[in-house]
Amino acid sequence: MRRTAYPSVALRGQELLWPIKKVLTLSDVDITHPFLTLPRQPVEEHIIVHLSPQDQDHLRIVNHVSVCAQDDDTGDIYMMKLKWRGSYYNLIGKWGKIVRGKELDVGREIKIRWANGCLHFSAPQQQSVVLPPVQIVAAPQEQLQWPITKVLTLSDVDTNHPFLLLPRHAVEDHILVHLAQEEQECLRNEEQIHLNAIDCDTGDLYVMKLKWRGNYYYLIGKWGKIIRRKGLGVGKEIKLRWANKCLYFSVPQELNAAAPPVIDDWPIRKALTLSDVDTNHPFLTLPGKAVKDHILLHWTQQAREQLRNERQLNVDAQDFDTGDVYAMKLKWRGSYYNLIGKWGKIVRGKRLTVGQEIRVRWDNGFLLFSVPQYSFSGSSSGANEEGFQAKMEII
Repeated sequence: MRRTAYPSVALRGQELLWPIKKVLTLSDVDITHPFLTLPRQPVEEHIIVHLSPQDQDHLRIVNHVSVCAQDDDTGDIYMMKLKWRGSYYNLIGKWGKIVRGKELDVGREIKIRWANGCLHFSAPQQQSVVLPPVQIVAAPQEQLQWPITKVLTLSDVDTNHPFLLLPRHAVEDHILVHLAQEEQECLRNEEQIHLNAIDCDTGDLYVMKLKWRGNYYYLIGKWGKIIRRKGLGVGKEIKLRWANKCLYFSVPQELNAAAPPVIDDWPIRKALTLSDVDTNHPFLTLPGKAVKDHILLHWTQQAREQLRNERQLNVDAQDFDTGDVYAMKLKWRGSYYNLIGKWGKIVRGKRLTVGQEIRVRWDNGFLLFSVPQYSFSGSSSGANEEGFQAKMEII
């Protein structure tokens, strides 16, 4: 008698074995602030229900609880903490050590379950496929000259937090191999090194810094200046190579008719983070220097003094995209500012998500903000400009 296979049953068994699955993001593998973010509902349905009543009360009262975590791939056991953040949970403690030990990277899948009083996790390596030999064809000279190429993202061109994110393997294969042993050792110890960077398009020389951050390297120093000088934007391609003890880079301009320089009407731009869109603790974080340079600069001395003394000031905010007006507060937090008040309502109303860009500016006593959806075509950047205003209210 022929046997009948039931693949659907096998798949269902796998899902029951690992009820929580997640594709790792950039924040999950950042060893400078190591934590694993987990969605609230699966954690509460598949982990919290197995905790003792005392542990559940402890989690509810102090927002965290200690858990034993076992790596099912290696058998290693770690003492960690599960932290409640409102709409999600963080797994912290030894997560940075796990990221380094397992060489976790963006896009890798992690699976989680609870069994025998312990949190089990697994991040299996992708099965490598043996391919038939491929005939080696000489690469074009352009590819050999520029072994590292990258399409610039929103975070790469953010002048409020200027850094260029470079993939680890490309940097180690084409840059680090040319560095002195002492410099490589500094990077391994998470110390930054100085290097000379030359813009091949202009011949300008910059003294910059290279830092290792887990699965990525950051190029910092004069990167903000380079963004402004070259007018870099999302989608442009940057090419890098190492030669003669210098890092060379190029961002070739498209061959089109010369256009007049565009004045940026939105000097403060930011990609929304997880904390910015958390409606349980609603606030928008704005960088301190940008606020001082482009908002407080336009305030009266009295208003600035009041903000400094009281740490917050009332403002009226109007959404450029909808025309809605909100009474809000700008709160000083030292090195940064928070916009609070109706921010949670704005997040829900506009359905804001991580990665969307918000633009902010001050104009004639008004705070202006916009979150373009990029779902339209042929729009004009100046449309409805006059209808988007926010007036400061001095208490």
